[in-house]
Amino acid sequence: MSVETVERDRTTRPRLPRVPALPVLEYHLVAYRCTFRGSVFSSFLLPLLTVLGFGVGVGAYVRQGVGGFSYLDWVLPGLLASTALQVAVAESSWPVLGNFEWIKIYFAQAAAPLRVVDILGGHLAFVLFRVLTSSLAFLLVAAAFGALHSVWALAVPVLVLLIGLAVSAPTVAFTASIRTDSYLAILFRFAVVPMTLFSGVFFPVDALPMVLRWLAYVSPLWHGVDLVRSAVLGVAPQWSIVGHLLYLAAWAAVGWLLAVARFRRRLVI
Repeated sequence: MSVETVERDRTTRPRLPRVPALPVLEYHLVAYRCTFRGSVFSSFLLPLLTVLGFGVGVGAYVRQGVGGFSYLDWVLPGLLASTALQVAVAESSWPVLGNFEWIKIYFAQAAAPLRVVDILGGHLAFVLFRVLTSSLAFLLVAAAFGALHSVWALAVPVLVLLIGLAVSAPTVAFTASIRTDSYLAILFRFAVVPMTLFSGVFFPVDALPMVLRWLAYVSPLWHGVDLVRSAVLGVAPQWSIVGHLLYLAAWAAVGWLLAVARFRRRLVI
């Protein structure tokens, strides 16, 4: 083969973009464009119904309010953080398992000139996109009800992204370790539902017995709820802001490392 042929092949060979995870994100966005109608209710109408049911309905029976605020104003930040968690887990569980076991998209992406971190990073970027759009819808509902009491509410989009990453990365690592969706039912029943109920979303954690209280403190959702509530209401959090941020970042970092290891084990032969 001549030198000219080698040089011609080198110049015509397709090159990766500077950020190789972007084509993976683009794939998920294109796929979501075809299916977004199925998530309109859960992402945009459900926040309004949740606020009406819990904030207005249940709040009518909590006349004394919580922490100096009406129950509607107090519960809305918790519901917002909980929404970020539930969207992150939903987009990091069955879709990930399907890409491994059913439609096997990850294997097709691995056959392309993409690294494991590109495949994983692109999917997590899409998860954060879903978390952000759903949370912004909830934030608009909160603003419509006059529940935003501080300019620090502008920091909520950044906080929900951190909550989403702290939850989605470990969930992706767990999902990449299983072969059947029966384990996902266990995940929702024994992790997602207890966190939603006992992490300060609907009532103060101080009302729980000591054992359950410490379990709430361990969960990432309580830290997210405390940060979002303090930002929306303009009050001091129950714990250190830096401590909250570092704790959520630790969940995200450990989850990322575990997810990379699991993806590499399944995709790299």
